[in-house]
Amino acid sequence: MTSQTHTDYAAFALRVSSGALFLAHGWLKVSVFTVAGTVGYFESLGLPGLLAYLVIFAELAGGAALILGVGTRVVSLALIPVLLGATWVHAANGWLFSGEGGGWEFPLFWAIVQGAIATLGSGAFALQIPGLRRAPGQFA
Repeated sequence: MTSQTHTDYAAFALRVSSGALFLAHGWLKVSVFTVAGTVGYFESLGLPGLLAYLVIFAELAGGAALILGVGTRVVSLALIPVLLGATWVHAANGWLFSGEGGGWEFPLFWAIVQGAIATLGSGAFALQIPGLRRAPGQFA
C-alpha cells in the first residue's frame, strides 16, 4: 500500500474536476446543441464536420477516463488540441468568457490545466487495471 501525498490529492482534484467539465461540454454538444447542430457549427467555421464527432468523442471518453484515472497522462495530452481549437474558435470574441460568444481565456487556461495533469499524473484514487501496472519511472 502506498501513502498518498498532498500532490496526489491535488492531482486527483484537478483530474476529476476537469473530467467532469469535459463530460458536461461533450454532453452539451449531444443533448442541447445536438450532434447535427454541432457538425453544422463546425462546418460554418470552415472545419470538416467529421471533426465535430471526434471532439464530442474526445470530450465524453476523455472526461470519463480522467474521472476514473485511466491513462490520465495520455488522455490529458490528447485533449490539449481540442482545447487549443476551442481557443482559436473563441479568439475573436475577446478576453472574457462571459462576453457574447465566450472569450478565449477559459479554453486556454483549461489547456494549461491539462498540461499540469499530464505532468502530475493520476494522483490519488485512480482506477487500477490489472495488467496495466507501470514500472517506476515509466511514462503513463
